[in-house]
Amino acid sequence: MTTAIKLLTALPQAQRERLMELAQEVSFAEDSRIFEAGGTADRFWVIRSGAVSLDQQVTPQQRVTVGSLGAGDLLGWSWLFPPYQWDFGAEAFSGVRAYEFDAAAVLALCVEDPLLGLSLVRIVAEILAHRLELTRGKLMEHYTLHRPV
Repeated sequence: MTTAIKLLTALPQAQRERLMELAQEVSFAEDSRIFEAGGTADRFWVIRSGAVSLDQQVTPQQRVTVGSLGAGDLLGWSWLFPPYQWDFGAEAFSGVRAYEFDAAAVLALCVEDPLLGLSLVRIVAEILAHRLELTRGKLMEHYTLHRPV
């Protein structure tokens, strides 16, 4: 299994410093919605403190939590891929402090500095691979516990 990757610590220092020039500090109150599935993905966050739940709407009345994120974790990757819409929803499970990045500004920086862009895409891919492995494990566990006899 892959290990959890933290975006800011995985970037080389010079690239991290360039990216952080675009960061804005934001906060979200407990239980506040950060984004909804299907909404425009025009930013992303790196969580500084607190916890965020990722969820999927399964019926009009029910959301299912599909993941949890905490300090150092990347929140949002849909800004990198067309159609630039969130695949999940996100809610602050507790009070959250985060660095927020405008996707258009980051993408412009990646064009200006292709090595930073390549590093960023590789790190996000590693983060997604790790999360996919975790999800696969949860599905296998669910299947094992709930399979018909």
